Amino acid sequence: MKKTLYLLLICLFVLSCSKSDPQEYSKHLNGYWEIERVVLPDGTEKKYNFNQSIDFFEVNDSIGIRKKVQPKLDGSFIITQDNKVFILKIENDSLRMRYKTPISSWEETIISAKENQIVIKNESGNVYFYRPYKKIQL
Repeated sequence: MKKTLYLLLICLFVLSCSKSDPQEYSKHLNGYWEIERVVLPDGTEKKYNFNQSIDFFEVNDSIGIRKKVQPKLDGSFIITQDNKVFILKIENDSLRMRYKTPISSWEETIISAKENQIVIKNESGNVYFYRPYKKIQL
């Protein structure tokens, strides 16, 4: 009985230590990110081999900006007028991005964020997998 209890306690400790901290996600958001794939609520997956526009994220403290940009062959970007300001908030052990405009407000949940991938779920249940943008090589 004692062995089982010790084993259970060790498993719980390992699982609790391996759980990622949503507060740490924000440090990985900054930069240029392109959609790799989207998984719809019904499980359908759409892959993106090429993106005409990519997302630029910049976060300072708990306030961020998300801009759509279009890469050019020379490595520069065309910056579109599509800019969204968001506030980061931890809620229910998740990091949320809250957007508000004069005509609408919505929320997205950052499922995970690390240096090579960001996973974001929108209110419709679509899960977006982002990879870091790499300059077009000709």
